[in-house]
Order: sequence, then C-alpha cells, then structure tokens
Amino acid sequence: MVDRPAISSLVLGLVAATGFPPLGLWPLTLLAVAAFITLLQGAQSLRQAAWWGWLFGWSHLSLANNWIATAFTFQAEMPPALGWLAVPLLCIYLAIYPALAAVATHAVIGAMMRRFQMNPPGLVSFAGLFAAFWIVTEWMRGWVFTGYPWPPLGLALLGEFTRPGLALLLPWIGTYALSGFVILLGGLFAAFVVYRHWALTAALSAIIAAGMLMPPWQELQTGDVRFALVQPYIPQEEMDDPRKFEEHFKRISELTAPGGDDERLVFWPESAVPDYLEDGYPQRYYVQMTAGADPSFARRRLGQLVGQNSLLLTGLVHLDLGERGGRRTAISARNAVSVINPAGEIEQTYVKAHLVPYGEYLPMRDILEPLGLSRLVPGTIDYVEGPGPQTLDLGQFGKAGLQICYEIVFSGDVVDPENRPDYIFNPSNDGWFGAWGPPQHLAQARMRALEEGLPVLRATTTGISAVVDARGVVRGHIGQDQADRIDGYIPPAAKPTWFGQLGNILPLFWAFLIAALSLVVMYRRSV
Repeated sequence: MVDRPAISSLVLGLVAATGFPPLGLWPLTLLAVAAFITLLQGAQSLRQAAWWGWLFGWSHLSLANNWIATAFTFQAEMPPALGWLAVPLLCIYLAIYPALAAVATHAVIGAMMRRFQMNPPGLVSFAGLFAAFWIVTEWMRGWVFTGYPWPPLGLALLGEFTRPGLALLLPWIGTYALSGFVILLGGLFAAFVVYRHWALTAALSAIIAAGMLMPPWQELQTGDVRFALVQPYIPQEEMDDPRKFEEHFKRISELTAPGGDDERLVFWPESAVPDYLEDGYPQRYYVQMTAGADPSFARRRLGQLVGQNSLLLTGLVHLDLGERGGRRTAISARNAVSVINPAGEIEQTYVKAHLVPYGEYLPMRDILEPLGLSRLVPGTIDYVEGPGPQTLDLGQFGKAGLQICYEIVFSGDVVDPENRPDYIFNPSNDGWFGAWGPPQHLAQARMRALEEGLPVLRATTTGISAVVDARGVVRGHIGQDQADRIDGYIPPAAKPTWFGQLGNILPLFWAFLIAALSLVVMYRRSV
C-alpha cells in the first residue's frame, strides 16, 4: 500500500526548496511548510514523525544542494555521475536535523498531554513548538561534525537584490530564528485556512507580501574607502592548467590597471594567483609560475600593478614544508588571503578556518583513499585550517574582516567579536558550484551583512561578485561568466546589531521564548 503521507512529505520538501535562489519562489515555500505542518501534526507515533520529518528534510536539502554534483565534473579521479549520488547521500545525514525537530515536537507534546491530561494542541501551538525545535536543530547542523548550514530555511525570506524582504529581521533574531519564523508563518497560514478564517488568511498574506516586496531603499550612504573589485572570469576547467596561467594573469592585470597615484583597495578572488609568493620553497614549486620562477619578482609585479598608494587583497595558497621520503616537500597547504603593498611585500595573511570536506581535505583519508575516493580538486596534500575569524588593520583603508569562500555561510562565526571590522571581504571560487550554488552563496553573504550590520564585498573567479551594504542591499554586482570590475567606495558599517553582540545566543533565546509561549497556550487551552 502506498504511504501517502510519506510521499506527501517528499513532495512538500521539494516544493519548499523552490523558495531558495535561483528560483526564489518564496510563496511556494510558505505553502509547502504550511501543508507539512498540517501533515506532521497528525503523526500517530514518534517513529512516524521522525520518518516524515526526515523525508521532508531529505528532499528539500537534496534539491537545494544539487550544485554539489557539478563539482564532480571538474576532477578526473572519480566518475562525474558519482556527484548525483553524493548529494542524496550527504542529505541522508543532513535530514536528521529536521527529523529531530519533528520527533522533539511530538515527544514534548506527548509528555505534556500525559502529565496534565491535556487535549491535543491546535495548529498554532504545534507550529510554535516545531519552530522552536527547528531553530535549535538547524543551529546544530551549523556546527556538529564541523557543520554544514547550507542552506538555512530562512533563506527563502530574503528579498531581491535591492530589498532585504523579511530577512530585515535578521539583526534582531539571527538566521536560525528566521528559519523558525518560516515555520511560524506556515503554521499561522495553515491554521487560518483549516479553521476558515479567510479575513485573517488574507491579512497574513498581505503582510507577508508587503514585507517581501517592500520598495527598494532610497537613502544609500557612501563611505570614504575607495576600492576596485575584480572578477577575472577564470573557468574552473582552466583553473589548474599551467598553459593558461599567463593568459589569466594578463586578463586580471588589464582589469585591475591603471592604479595611478590614487589610494584604493584592490580585491581579487580566491584562486586569483596561481604562483607561490613565499620564499624558501624547493625550486620545483616555482617552475610553472607566471613570473619566471621568481617569487620576489612575482610579488613586486603585483605591487606595481595595483598602484603606489594602494593595497591588494588576493587569494593565495601557502605551503607548509617538511621532510618526506628523504627530501624537503609540502606536507600541507593553507588557503589564504594575503595583503600585498606597493613594494611587493606580504604585510598580513588570513588563513581559512572552515575547510570544505572532499574539496580541501579528504576526511578519513586512511580509509577512503584506498577505496578510490579523493578530493574534488587537484592535489594530494590536505589543507589545514586557520584560527578562525580575524580582523586585519589596513591603516587608512580601515579594518577588514576576512571570510574565504563558503566560510561566509556560518552564521555567528564570521566576525572577531573582540575586534569588529569595518567590512567583510569574501573572496571565492564559485566556478565549481553549478547554477544554483553562486546565487545561494551570494544570498547567504547578504544574510551575514544584515546580521552583523557590516558591508560584504565578494570577489569571485566566475561570478557572482558583488558589493553588499550593511542592510543587505546589493549596490553593484558582476554576473556569472563575465570578466569585469566594480569601482566605488565601501559602504559604511551600521551600529553593532543585537545579533552582532550576542551571536547565536539570540536565536536560541527566541527558540526558548517561542517554545515557552507555545506550551503555556497549550496548557491554558486545556484547563
């Protein structure tokens, strides 16, 4: 016999994912969540609740993360078709968190009903408790086993480039609480429809629509730090081809110059420089450099390119050397951003802390490598992680916070709380992210800007590069598969937000408050 609730959970999960970029069909997300809450309330056992919650999570996370499959097409060690198996396999694990939220909701309600001889709760109370547990479990997904929070359910409430939509709430509630807010809205909508409160249904729909479609911000402040942000368009299939290095450098050079005597901060993306710029490596590592196997010349060339009164922030790879097999060799690497001055000196360096499993390192290498699995990018050595969020003092160019590539998706872990920056620089290589990855990546960077009250500047190899102000508004962007440059002044930072001061304590507080109110309402309805 067909398990119709299970199939419905799968379908509703798929529909819920259509609210994420690039589709942005947020009304469908809210309708799918409303329908799923109605379905989940009718679960007759914890096992049934867990199963339906897992199916909903598995389908919506599998569709949203379909871009991961594209990464398998850019390596030669494993068949590309394996990518379409890897995504649902990954989501077998990720879906545990929605399942936990569903189980916890039913477990608490069951305990309350037995203890106080209560009647089953109404849809609003049920949705409130489910929203509270969703906040907690999505927060857990962001850090358990190093974390993978991509994408949060609240991403569906982020508006178009010129308007933040209901994500305007982020400074006061945080990303994970915004996801809980999606559940709450779905529960309210479901309750109004089930109980045929058509006036309230229409009012709620109008409020949501007004929030999502509010007029673009009119007053856009400008800062006083001049910048040039470059997107060179380096296709992923050419990224590690040494025959293309000089062509890529010529392209990025032409986009960057002329520097002149004006002060400016130049932003280059992750993977922008294939050369090793540090001295002291064995000569074999410099052979394929664009600068003639001379790291000091390569650094001077970069310094001269950006101009006399400027600084360059660019993605680089640094090597850690050791002895292996009787010779000095690289034993690990660091994905980094370095600050290069006009004299060609490396002034400061930030090392990426949140590394991509299977991209920058192979988990359980001793077990998986003999089975034929490898990293999705060339190279046999693993990258090592940095210490976490840091702020670099760049003098007249202000204080820069650094977040490389997908580090920007980790809510509450992008800024040094002891040394708040003036802006966040997020260099990335999105060329292996498929069609869905880059717009989702940019959207999550916008969420960090709103949460922290800080502008975010994204420079990517293939797009989407963008300048985002502290209110989540995209001031300028370069689309995918284009080579271009954005010039301007870095937007000013806003005052520290509630979230910026409290971090993820804030959404957890909202989870506690929502759960407490839901339980009080449940109890009072039964006495």
